[in-house]
Amino acid sequence: MRVVVDMNKCQDHGQCVFSAPEVFRMDDDGRLVYVDEPDESLRADVEDAADVCPLQAISIEG
Repeated sequence: MRVVVDMNKCQDHGQCVFSAPEVFRMDDDGRLVYVDEPDESLRADVEDAADVCPLQAISIEG
């Protein structure tokens, strides 16, 4: 599984962090950082994160 975040769309709301904290986090500047190839066992959490993103900036490949 590969996670792709369109950083042009992302406005750092951070909703994804609550759904998948193992994959998404906010850095010290309040910007989103993420693991682009998380373990497959986290798929459900990543799918939830993509669903709750208010700007639909998260996609999953594979």
